[in-house]
Amino acid sequence: MNKITAAITAVGGYVPDYVLSNKELEKLVDTTDEWIITRTGITERRILKGEGKGTSELCVPVALEICRRRGITPADIELIIVATVTPDMVFPATANIVADKIGAKNAFGFDIAAACSGFLYALDTGARFIESGRYKRVMVLGADKMSSIIDYTDRTTCIIFGDGGGGVLLEPNEEGYGLIDSVLKSDGHGREYLHMKAGGSAKPASLETVTNREHYVYQEGKMVFKYAVANMADAAAEIMERNNLSSNDVAWLVPHQANKRIIDATAHRMGLPEEKVMMNIQRYGNTTAGTLPLCLWDYEKQLKKGDNLVLAAFGGGFTWGATYLKWGYDTK
Repeated sequence: MNKITAAITAVGGYVPDYVLSNKELEKLVDTTDEWIITRTGITERRILKGEGKGTSELCVPVALEICRRRGITPADIELIIVATVTPDMVFPATANIVADKIGAKNAFGFDIAAACSGFLYALDTGARFIESGRYKRVMVLGADKMSSIIDYTDRTTCIIFGDGGGGVLLEPNEEGYGLIDSVLKSDGHGREYLHMKAGGSAKPASLETVTNREHYVYQEGKMVFKYAVANMADAAAEIMERNNLSSNDVAWLVPHQANKRIIDATAHRMGLPEEKVMMNIQRYGNTTAGTLPLCLWDYEKQLKKGDNLVLAAFGGGFTWGATYLKWGYDTK
C-alpha cells in the first residue's frame, strides 16, 4: 500500500470590495504613497465594511467556492480548520461559525492562532488528519479582518495590513502529490516586538485599556523586519536542503506577503528569480493568515501538476516556517 499524503484538490479566495489606497491613507496619517511603496511594496489593501461582520464573513465565500469547484457539498466536509488572530469571538471558534453558516453539519472544527504563520501551521495540521487515514476531506482556511485591530492613527502599522482570506481542500493521495515536509518553529521571546497589549486573560478589557488604545496591533518594525528576513529565509533554505531541492527544482516560492524586501531576501537565499515568486502584496497588503492561500488562489491557473512549491512565512509570536508540497492537479 502506497503512503497516504494530503493533496490540495481545490482552492478558494475572497477579498472585500472596499479598496483602501495609499492616497487615502495620506489623508489619515503622516505618510506618502511613495514612502509606502518604497518600504513595503504595497499600493492598496482591502477592508471589510459593515456592522457585525467578522472574519467568518471572509471565510464563508471561500468555503463555498472550494465546494463548488470540487463538486462537493458542505455536508461532505469532515473537518474545518481556520487560521486567524481576529476570530469573530473569543469563543466559539470561527471554524464552528463558518461550518454553521455554510451548512457543514458533519464537520468538526477549530481555530489555530499563529499570526502570519497560521495558515502554514493549519495546513500541516490538516495534513496529519488526512495522513492518519481517518479523514478524507479537510478544509483549511486562513483569514483575518486586520482592520478590526489596526490603529489608523499609527502609521507604522496601518499602512501594512488589509482584510482577506483564502483556503484549500485537502484529500488523500497515493501518487506522491501533496504536502511532503514542513519546518515549523516558534520563539515566544518575540512577543515583545509584535503583540496586542490588552484583551487577553493577562490584561482583560477595561475602560483604561480602551482609553490607552491597547487593543490594537503593536509592532516594533525594525526588530520584526530583522528577525523575519533571517528566519523566513532560513526555514525556506532548510526545507530545500532536507529534501535535496535545488533552485531549478522549485517551480514557485509562495511567501507570506508582509514586506516586499522580506520576500526578495527569501527568494535570493533560495536562488530563485522573481518570475518564480508569487506576489500580490501590492494589491492586498498583509492579510496575516490569509496571504498564503490568497497567493495560491491568484496563481492557481499557472500551476501544473507535479510543480514543487515552497511555502514560507513569518509572524508574531514569533512564529515561522516553510512547507514543501507537490501540486496535485492541472487547472482546467
